[in-house]
Amino acid sequence: MSEIKNLNPQCIWKNFYALTQVPRPSGHLEKIQQFLLDFGQQAGVTVFKDPAGNIVMRKPASAGMENRKGIILQAHMDMVPQKTPDSNHNFETDPIEPWIDGEWVRARNTTLGADNGLGVATIMAIMEDKTLKHGPIDALITADEETGMYGANDLPENELQGDILLNLDSETWGKFVIGSAGGIDVTATLDYKEAETDPQDAAVRVTVKGLRGGHSGLEIHEGRANANKLLVQMVREFIEECEARLASWHGGNMRNAIPFKAEAVLTLPRENVAALRELAAEWQDDFRDQYKQIETLGIEVIVEDVETPAAEVPQEIQDNLINAIHGCHNGVIRMIPSYPDVVETSSNLAIIDIESGHAALKILARSSREDMKEYCVNTLESVFNMAGMKVETAGSYGGWDPNPDSETLQLLMKEYKELFSQDAIIQVDHAGLECSVILGKYPHLDVVSLGPTMKSPHTTTERALIATVEPFWQLIKKTLEDVPQK
Repeated sequence: MSEIKNLNPQCIWKNFYALTQVPRPSGHLEKIQQFLLDFGQQAGVTVFKDPAGNIVMRKPASAGMENRKGIILQAHMDMVPQKTPDSNHNFETDPIEPWIDGEWVRARNTTLGADNGLGVATIMAIMEDKTLKHGPIDALITADEETGMYGANDLPENELQGDILLNLDSETWGKFVIGSAGGIDVTATLDYKEAETDPQDAAVRVTVKGLRGGHSGLEIHEGRANANKLLVQMVREFIEECEARLASWHGGNMRNAIPFKAEAVLTLPRENVAALRELAAEWQDDFRDQYKQIETLGIEVIVEDVETPAAEVPQEIQDNLINAIHGCHNGVIRMIPSYPDVVETSSNLAIIDIESGHAALKILARSSREDMKEYCVNTLESVFNMAGMKVETAGSYGGWDPNPDSETLQLLMKEYKELFSQDAIIQVDHAGLECSVILGKYPHLDVVSLGPTMKSPHTTTERALIATVEPFWQLIKKTLEDVPQK
């Protein structure tokens, strides 16, 4: 594990390793906040926690650089807590176990937290390095980005002092992001009075697992399977062909992650259990064939006998819920006409919890256009309203409009070409970045997002490409040195 501290550049990797040893799942940030406060004091820079729970560090300009524009370096402190089904990892208490796998750094049975730990580690390296040449630097390390951008949304005005914002939360080296999609959480709920189960019925738990999951912004266009959408196809047929009834459903656990596992408990006449098992085996074969070029881990459909629950969902409510889940749009809705390789609008059926008289479905809708985001929400609301569900929205944030004439972008492009003898790529992302929220409070900022290469964030196969961190560090240092005068 500690071998990653010896990777180059050590100033980033040692700090990243230190971050992996501090629990920091979204919603539980007390330990990482204190860690960063202690680090800032040890580095000799101004550091404080603001009312939103963000950590702000401030480093004065090096000698002779006082007249340069101020730079704000920004990353988020929280990580997505995902683990393999057989893992006993507790994200609130246990350290992450990183390891080197060839050219990648991974974690054992959990998310790695390179999203956005490598950005935070880079900020730490800059704050403690006394040899760098730079103008005045603010560092903004935001809280709970993954669960609703709460730190950025509640960022106080007049707290930041810079002119340029470098967001360090992009995940493809050699690409500079100048725009991103907005998003909104859509939650549909329904309370119902449970029906008594026929005590003579059997019960089974049907589980779909072995899916890749993934980031619902960066990887939604790849056509990866959504465990909730696979499960609803089977449950619908089990109800029609095997007289099954729905008792409970649990699928997905993060609004911005494509769900890789879902399970439902069904009751049914005992004589129909064998037929259900046969249908489940057929569905497994069908799913594997449908996704054979995409879901390379091996989709599994597992049917287990369980104790018959005392209560289940009433039949009319059950049918309405199954129809709503089946009809809920999941995946890409439209690509950006002017950037046909970039997703404009999508929705991710992220979480389903149905049990004990309460049903809740949670979707993250994204779009780089406000009118299309509204269209997506209205489409989802129409489906859920027909099922008698209450629909609420929260956590809305706008898109980040691209500025191809950005002075900072031109500087980065120039530095990249000089350092690496090739042109960087300018990109607009479908993933949500905090840039749009921060720009809403500090509209004067010139903003670009960049970072080393990472794959499959928000999943247990998350990994960081070692070879991209060193050139990323070189570019950051050169940019700090060459930032223009005020």
